[in-house]
Amino acid sequence: MSVATERLRDRRHLWHVWSPLAADLTRTLLVKGAGAYVTDVDGREFLDASSLNLTCGYAAPDITRAIAAQATLLPGYDLSVASHDLAGALAEAVARLMPTALSRTLLTNSGTEACEAALLIAAMHAANVGRPRTRVITFTAGYHGSTLLSRSLSGLPHLAHPFVTPLPVSRVDLPLTPRQMRAPEALEPLISAFRDALLREPDLPPLAVLVEPLLNVGGGVVLPPAFLGELRRLCDEHGALLVLDEVSTGYGRTGRMFGFEHDDVTPDIVVSSKGLAAGYAPVAAVSVRESIYATFDRDPVLGGLRFGQTTSGHAIACAAALATLELIEREKLVERAAHLGERFLAALRGLVGTGGVIDVRGLGLFVSLEFEDQDAAIRTVTSAAEHGLLLRRQGGVVMAVPPLTLDDADATTLLDRLRQSVEGTA
Repeated sequence: MSVATERLRDRRHLWHVWSPLAADLTRTLLVKGAGAYVTDVDGREFLDASSLNLTCGYAAPDITRAIAAQATLLPGYDLSVASHDLAGALAEAVARLMPTALSRTLLTNSGTEACEAALLIAAMHAANVGRPRTRVITFTAGYHGSTLLSRSLSGLPHLAHPFVTPLPVSRVDLPLTPRQMRAPEALEPLISAFRDALLREPDLPPLAVLVEPLLNVGGGVVLPPAFLGELRRLCDEHGALLVLDEVSTGYGRTGRMFGFEHDDVTPDIVVSSKGLAAGYAPVAAVSVRESIYATFDRDPVLGGLRFGQTTSGHAIACAAALATLELIEREKLVERAAHLGERFLAALRGLVGTGGVIDVRGLGLFVSLEFEDQDAAIRTVTSAAEHGLLLRRQGGVVMAVPPLTLDDADATTLLDRLRQSVEGTA
C-alpha cells in the first residue's frame, strides 16, 4: 500500500481523539520507534518529547520480551472468576512503592477508569462506615479522565458534556497565575481556597479532595511546596479522604517515584497509570489504605467492590508493568529524571522573553514553557516538528516530556532543537 493510500485510509475512516475534524494528523504517520526516537512513513525521524506514557522509550528489550513471553502463556483472565499469578505480583510490586498503609491495589485498564473507581470506592466506603457522602473537591483546571463521572469533576471547557452531573463537585480556581503558583507565597491563598471549598456547602459534607500533584492538562502548573501536606491536614480536619491522581506524574516522571513524595504525605487513595507499563500496554492501579478495603465486607449487595472490567489486570499488561518497574529500579530512572529535569530547567529559563515565552517551569522530566498566547505555542510546536522534535501542547503551554531513559547526548539534542524552535519563531 502506498503512503498516500495509508494517509487517505486514516482520513477516511479513523476518528482521532481530542482533535478538531479539520486537523490532518496524518502528516505525522508513525510506523516504528527505538529509544527516544520515532519514525514516520516518509522515513523522517523525530525525537519524541510528547508522550507522557513512554517513560522507558521505544522497543525496550526487557519489556517487549516480557510481553511476548506472556502472550504465549496466558493473555488474560476475568479476575471476578479466577486469578492469575501476575495480577498478584503486580499488586505486590505497586504496594512496595506506596506508603505502608496503602497495601491494597485494584487493577483497571486506564487512568480514567481508575479515577472513577477511586471515587466509587470512596463513596462506597463512606456508606459502609455509616457516613454517606458524595461531594468532591477538585481543581477547576484539573483533569481526571473522559468518562461522564470523571469529566464532570473538571471545569476545563473541553470537558463539558450534555448530561446531568452525577455527583456534587466544588471546584477551586487557581488564586494566582499559573507561573506564580509554584512560589511559596502561593501556598496560603491556595489552601485558603480549598478550605473555603470544603466549607462551601454545609448540608453536603465533603467525601474527598481529588487533585493532581502537578496540573497536566490544566497547563503544566507546578504547585507550591508543602501544598499536599497542608491539604492532608485540611482533609483530616473535615473528615474527607485525600485522593491523588498520579496518572501523569507517577513512576518517576517528576523526579520522585510519585509526585506526593515531594511533600512527604500519605494519601488515602492513589491513582496511577501512564508510566506503570511505560505505554506498552493499557493498565492502571488504584491503591488504597487497607482500612478502606476492609470495610467492603459490609457492602449490602455483594460484600465486596462492585466495579471492574473483563480485562482488568490483563496478564500481558501486568507482564509489561512488572518489567517496567524492574527497569525503572535497575536503571535508576527516577534519579535520572530528577537530574535531567534540573538540567533542562537551567538551560531553558534563558528563553523567557524570546518567541513569546513568559515562563519555564517543571518537576523532573515534566517541563513546560508557557507562551503569551496559544498562537505562539502552536508556532513553536510546528517549528519543533520541522526540526525533528515532537512536543506536547495544552493551550498556550508547550511541554517537553521525553522518556526517562533519555541519554545525555539525546538530552543535548532535545535542548538544541527546542531552542532553535523557539528562537526561530521570535
